[in-house]
Amino acid sequence: MALSKREYEDFKAAVDKMVYKYVARDRSSVVSAISHAVDSGCDKRKVEDKLMGYVDKSLAYKLAEKAFLILEDLGAKVKSTSSRKRTHKDDNDREKDTKRAKVKDDKESGAENKTSQPPSSGPNNTVSPGQIQAQQIKDIMAKAQAVIEERKKAMANLQTTEQKPTTNGAVPLMPQPSSLMLASVGGGGDVSSRIAELQARIQAQLGNVSSLGLAGAQVGAALGAAVASATKPLGEQSKPTPLILDAEGRTVDQSGKEVHLTQRIPTLKANIRAKKREEFKQQLQEKPVEDSAESNFFDPRVSMRPSIKVKRPFKFHDQGKFIQLAQRERAKARLEKLQCEISQVAKKTGISSAAKLAQLEQREMKVITDECPEVEWWDAIVLQGNRYPEEDEIPKLKDDYITRLIEHPLEVRCPSDPLKPVTLEVFLTKKERKKLRRMNRREAWKEKQEKIRLGLEPPPEPKVRMANLMRVLGTEAVLDPTKMEKHVREQMAKRLKAHQDANAARKLTPEQQREKKIHKIKEDTTTGIHVTVYKVTDFSNGSHKFKVETNAKQLFLTGTVVLFKDINVVVVEGGPKQQKKYKRLMMERIKWAEESRSKDADIEPKCQLVWEGIVPERNFGEMQFKACPTESFARDHFKKHGVEHYWDLSYGKKILEEADSGV
Repeated sequence: MALSKREYEDFKAAVDKMVYKYVARDRSSVVSAISHAVDSGCDKRKVEDKLMGYVDKSLAYKLAEKAFLILEDLGAKVKSTSSRKRTHKDDNDREKDTKRAKVKDDKESGAENKTSQPPSSGPNNTVSPGQIQAQQIKDIMAKAQAVIEERKKAMANLQTTEQKPTTNGAVPLMPQPSSLMLASVGGGGDVSSRIAELQARIQAQLGNVSSLGLAGAQVGAALGAAVASATKPLGEQSKPTPLILDAEGRTVDQSGKEVHLTQRIPTLKANIRAKKREEFKQQLQEKPVEDSAESNFFDPRVSMRPSIKVKRPFKFHDQGKFIQLAQRERAKARLEKLQCEISQVAKKTGISSAAKLAQLEQREMKVITDECPEVEWWDAIVLQGNRYPEEDEIPKLKDDYITRLIEHPLEVRCPSDPLKPVTLEVFLTKKERKKLRRMNRREAWKEKQEKIRLGLEPPPEPKVRMANLMRVLGTEAVLDPTKMEKHVREQMAKRLKAHQDANAARKLTPEQQREKKIHKIKEDTTTGIHVTVYKVTDFSNGSHKFKVETNAKQLFLTGTVVLFKDINVVVVEGGPKQQKKYKRLMMERIKWAEESRSKDADIEPKCQLVWEGIVPERNFGEMQFKACPTESFARDHFKKHGVEHYWDLSYGKKILEEADSGV
């Protein structure tokens, strides 16, 4: 069927909408199959067969019907499907048409290359499709008979020319090539019988064509194939090309020459790649190796990777290797199970907590004994030998140092005392503040009046407003009221500008405001640093970490947070007001139990106050988190800053809690 480009695009768009409605997957493939099938002239049955690869049978039939309905809407000629059931009436009509065609062929068999005009039917002299088909069959039959007659004449002429008479006028009995050709064509019979056989074949082909009910173009193609097959020699129809092998097994022709058969070329992509790979290897082997030192610069330090990937060989494990690994895993699991049972029993009896506390005490005693001097500084002044006497030994004193005079030691300032004297601020009531302001303003006014009286300052201009304009200016306002009003408004604008300039001069700059805010938050820590130590059991929620760190930075507190299992120690350093706000954050504002994200049900999320006190100086910098894998790492972190006792207090409290819960 012939569709214009625009009609084809409209048809494809309509098919796309229809497929999108009925098909869920492979929509583009279904649309392409329908479009190509219809464009190539397929009928409904062939379209259904092509759609069977994408959808089921019922849906394929439905899509084909919809596609051809779309074609009919576009005004295209649709090819009739061969799937329609034939009735007895159709078969009878076809038989009648076939008989009529045969009778007409017999009547017109004697005429060569005779063309007949199609009969006119109807008032408008229109020709039906059946009459056009019969006329085409007649033309093809006439052409076929003409070809047969020409071949008959050619073979007769060839026979007369090749059979030359002998000296006595007799014809040789040996068959000539022309007779062999006639024998091969006729199969051993005469020419007339062969022609009759060819005509019977053509009639049979015509009967098959008429029974199929094909179109005009297809009828012509079928008849052409029938004539070609009928006019072929029998040797070409039945016998294939003979295969002749010599003594060495080579293929030769009838004359004995060697024939090179066409080799099979691989069609699979894998075989083609393998063939190209082998050719490339051969080219590399045949190509001579150039001297790299002469042609290019070569650095021996750079490793050259081979262009072809080397296949790695198999590595076989020794027998029993995985059995040994499994045995180790089982032994490890048994050991862990045994240790767990021992720890549970020790927790119930309290042995583990006592052992851990003993280790802590021993560690603290060791630190104390290492730092303890042999003689205190106040005793070294009066004792001889710089050592303490034994239990039974009498202490030896320095006689020249002890006299009758009384020594009064110098008074030393206590480190906790402030450097400047502290003055208590006096807070006045609102009424007292108003009275004090009124008195100060009156004193300033009296001082200004005295300067005006003495002539040190000019008297101020009268404060004129629109309300007291007539009262202050009097007759001047009556004579020229517009000028006086302008003068009054200028005075009012001048006073407003002076007021705004004074406010702007008193206003703090952004840097001053920032410094004021920081000064308000920061506290004087010269007398001592207030330290608070907290123990948090669960830090799984990230928002808790953010609040702890951000609030410490906003309050200008220093400290550290050590994360270790369920013992998370938080240390903060700052002033008393800062510590008060931060303590409220840790103990009240953060809901540790409600906002916990820990998967361990045994851990109860909470925050405990371990210790708070005053130290002479800060031991940490800006608040930072430190994750420690073991208990020794955590203690070393505090020991590096000289406050390992913070960790010992928190760890000991945790051990005591476990002992109490075990009991």
